[in-house]
Amino acid sequence: MKRILLFISCLVPLAACTVTGHADEQKIMRIANTTPEDRSLSQALYQFAERLGEETNDSIQVEVYTNGQIGGDRELFEGMQFNTIQGATMSTGPIAQFVPTFNVLELPFLFEDEENAYELLDGPIGQDLLEELEPQKVIGINYFENGFRVLTNNEKEIETLEDVQGLDLRTLENRWHMQIWSELGANPTPMNYGEVYIGLEQGTITGQENPIGNVVNSHFYEVQQYLTMTNHIYNASPFMVSEAFWETLTEDERQAVEKVADEVQYNQRLANQQEAEESRRYLEERGIIISELTNEERQRWITETNPVREKFENIEGNYGWMQRIQEHIQATNQE
Repeated sequence: MKRILLFISCLVPLAACTVTGHADEQKIMRIANTTPEDRSLSQALYQFAERLGEETNDSIQVEVYTNGQIGGDRELFEGMQFNTIQGATMSTGPIAQFVPTFNVLELPFLFEDEENAYELLDGPIGQDLLEELEPQKVIGINYFENGFRVLTNNEKEIETLEDVQGLDLRTLENRWHMQIWSELGANPTPMNYGEVYIGLEQGTITGQENPIGNVVNSHFYEVQQYLTMTNHIYNASPFMVSEAFWETLTEDERQAVEKVADEVQYNQRLANQQEAEESRRYLEERGIIISELTNEERQRWITETNPVREKFENIEGNYGWMQRIQEHIQATNQE
């Protein structure tokens, strides 16, 4: 599938980096993700590299590593903590392994559409969540977009709750994702993203759930026949930097990082929505059977997963976050 953003397409060779605090010395900023290079999330990192060089007159040299080249999500987050990696973007699910507060964004059916998610993430609630990263020695800049998660499998068309029963399904290595699918009647199996294709091909799992762009760019459609637009979780992908690296930057450089990250966020979100539309057409052209949940059926799924939200709220410290989000969504829906 064609690339959506016309950014730099070559990788700078991996080099040992020395970050200094002197304004007149070039700083090396290695940024990374685990996403395939053709996806908008990866292309956004190349745009960030190019634009930051322009904004800082090359006082910061950015090296980009996509597709898990230098580690999975856990390794990337830990790399930022130790400043061996200076920046990364990843979904909120893996972040929640380090900052459990982010699990509030892993709850099912929080957002009706992307704009609803943007209003929350770009407002006070989203910014307060980013501040939760600071005790982990990571600075949250803003939120890129991974997209709504959809369900695929190679057994049958899934249109109702009953169709989900007994499905052997790969999930993120996240407690709440597993509980969602347990409540819906599937058999959830946590698995590293890099192992999903082989698991589907060998029959270890018969289904998986991911944003539709991943279904295309990771070639899951080669070993899956059915896709259901469940949109059960909206995945933001925070853009973060190492606190140790941040402290080496001048005030002008910090402002440049924030300015460029906001530009890239806007472009990447638009590109991701376009990517989702193109991915759906691409899959349809290849004979993948795509289903939608009716409004009535969607409400059944929401009701069936209520225990997940209740369990989350009952954990100390979670109720306040859930209450703030619910109040925000209710106020938004009334506008």
